[in-house]
Amino acid sequence: MKKNIVGMLPEDLVPWLGREGEPSYRARQILRWVYEKKVSSFRDMSDIPLGLREKLSASFVLGTTRIAEVQTSSDGTKKFLLVFPQGDSVEVVAIPQRSWYTVCLSTQVGCPVRCPFCATGRAGFRRPLAADEIVEEAWRVSQNERARITHLVFMGMGEPLLNYGELTRALRVFNSSEGLGIGSRRITVSTVGVPEKILQLARDWPEVNLALSLHAPSDDLRNFLVPLNRTYPLKEVLAAVREYLRLTRRRVTIEYTLWQGLNDGEVHALQLSRLLRGLLVHVNLIPGNRIKGTPFVPSPPERVVAFAALLQKHGIPVTLRRSRGQDIRAACGELYRIHGLRGEVADDYCPEKRCNAAGN
Repeated sequence: MKKNIVGMLPEDLVPWLGREGEPSYRARQILRWVYEKKVSSFRDMSDIPLGLREKLSASFVLGTTRIAEVQTSSDGTKKFLLVFPQGDSVEVVAIPQRSWYTVCLSTQVGCPVRCPFCATGRAGFRRPLAADEIVEEAWRVSQNERARITHLVFMGMGEPLLNYGELTRALRVFNSSEGLGIGSRRITVSTVGVPEKILQLARDWPEVNLALSLHAPSDDLRNFLVPLNRTYPLKEVLAAVREYLRLTRRRVTIEYTLWQGLNDGEVHALQLSRLLRGLLVHVNLIPGNRIKGTPFVPSPPERVVAFAALLQKHGIPVTLRRSRGQDIRAACGELYRIHGLRGEVADDYCPEKRCNAAGN
């Protein structure tokens, strides 16, 4: 079976070159064509000897996915449906802005966390993505759009820290100057809270941004909204955040999606301010998005503003976030298109995570 060259770095390619009797410097040459020029065929690598190009074609593929659909929002956001050879798929969101180009990546097909307000979670869990598949999401979008990606946010389908090994292997390629060359501080990993992996991320990737999808200020409510809280309650998650802050000295983003009459009241704002007091955090308030088949109603603007004002009054920095791509269902909680193994599309249910943030 041919290997995917997208997702490799020179040290991954050098052993193969040695077996083929080729010099090791060719690895960097070949991968410049992959990551800088994003060619779609080995034939296009014009400064690589023809014989080596033929060997590459016999042993490797330049990507395994195909873009089955691209939807463009009125605000410029684009949503891509990427289909894998076995027939399953993920959605990827691109957010072009004046001075940067952010891509929101998925780490799993579906999501095992199963948040009830999240379309991906409601669709169920298929499988984790391999590192090369995660890398290819960004590579394929960049190739298709002829765009230089400046920021990455892991806020798409799936829980990144439940696929930690493949996530960090992908980060290695994203961050390398011989890969996609995206600085660590321009990459954000969002999680609902897996304490031991939060600490591992702090040690392995201290410059990568961390976002915690909190959504509730108490265990009772969070057990309902984020079922993984039953395994990792708030006390454990916030203890990990405190240790993360000690190790990295970098601010953590707290993501809080607001639902009318559920988690948007004065009592919730006061609980949240007490929970976060003294921590180096910044709260992003995100009005929820309606998801087909769920009873959740987004908080009205006046409730969102009032909630933010209470947090600010108690010394918690806060930003009101506007969801991008709502008209193409690319906003918070709306990624759901999953191809079945026979190629059908399940028209129901994504991550409870926002896809409109850029790392700093």
